[in-house]
Amino acid sequence: MKMKLSGFLAFALLSISILSYGVSDVAFAASDPNPALPISTNIDIASNGATVTITGSIKDYDSSSGKGLTFIITSPDNNIVGIGQLTPSSDGSFTKSIVAGGPLWKLNGDYNFEFHYGADDSTVVVNYVGGEQVVSGQPEPEPKPEPKPEPKPEPTPEPEPTPEPEPTPEPEPEPTCGAGTQLVNGICQVVKTEEPKGGGCLIATAAYGTELAPQVQFLREIRDNTVMSTSSGSAFMSGFNQLYYSFSPTIADMERENPMFQEAVRAFITPMVSTLSIMTLAEDGSEVEVLGLGISVIALNLGMYIAAPALIGFKVNQIIKSRK
Repeated sequence: MKMKLSGFLAFALLSISILSYGVSDVAFAASDPNPALPISTNIDIASNGATVTITGSIKDYDSSSGKGLTFIITSPDNNIVGIGQLTPSSDGSFTKSIVAGGPLWKLNGDYNFEFHYGADDSTVVVNYVGGEQVVSGQPEPEPKPEPKPEPKPEPTPEPEPTPEPEPTPEPEPEPTCGAGTQLVNGICQVVKTEEPKGGGCLIATAAYGTELAPQVQFLREIRDNTVMSTSSGSAFMSGFNQLYYSFSPTIADMERENPMFQEAVRAFITPMVSTLSIMTLAEDGSEVEVLGLGISVIALNLGMYIAAPALIGFKVNQIIKSRK
C-alpha cells in the first residue's frame, strides 16, 4: 500500500513539473524582458501574409528629448528587410503591425525585430515559414446547393402606374482637398500612410520635416516603382540598405535636435534629389534602362560631390602657391 501511494505522488509531481515547464515556455517564447524597453509579439511563428504585431513601452518616456524610436528587421542571412520610425504615446507605449513576406523575405528562418531608443534596445525573434500567402479573416467558400427545379411562373397582374418621383435637389459640391489630404465627412484630413516594406528615407524625412513632403514622396516613388521593379535594382537596394541604415538613424536624431544642422543637410541633399529625376525616364521593369540610368546618376553625383570639390581645391592650392 505504501509503495502504491509513493508511486502515485511521484507521478503527480512529475506531471505538474512538465505542465509548468510547457506553460512558461509558451509565455516567454516571443518577448524581450528588458525593463527599460520591454517588447513582445502576438505570434512567434509566421507564414507568408501573416500579421506580426509588436507591442512595447518605454520606461520614463520624455517626448521632448528629441530621441526617436526606430526598428530594424533582419533576415536569417543578416540582410535588412525593413526599417522605420515610431512615435510612442504620451505614456511611452507603442504598437507596430508588420505583414510577413514580400520580395525581401526570401529565406525561411528566424527574423530579428530590433527596437532602439537612445542607448536602450530590445530584440524579439519570429520564425518565418513562408508558404502560400494567407489572407486572415477570409471565410471558406460554402458548398453550392444543388439546383432545385424552378416552379412554373404564375400569371402576374399588370402593375399599376406609379406616380413620377419628385425632382431631388442637386447636392452641394464637395470641397477639393489638397495633396496629402482626403475628404472625410465633408472635412479635409491628413492622410496617414503606412511605411513601405523597403523602409523609410530617414535622413530626407528629418531634413524636410515630414514624410508627406514632395521630395520624400518623390524618393519613395523612384525606389519602389522604378528601382525595385528590376532584379538588379533590388540587389542594389539590399546592399545599399546595409550601409545607409547603419548611420541614418543617428543623423536623423541630430537633425531633429539641431535646426541649423537640419538646414545644412537639406541644402546638401537637394542637388542629389534633383539628379534622381533622370530615373523617371526609365521604363518600369526594364533592366537595361534602370541599370544604365542608375549608373549615370551615380557618376553624376560622384562628379558633383567629390570630383568638382577636389578640382576646385586643387586650383585654389595652385593659386596660393603661385602668389608666394
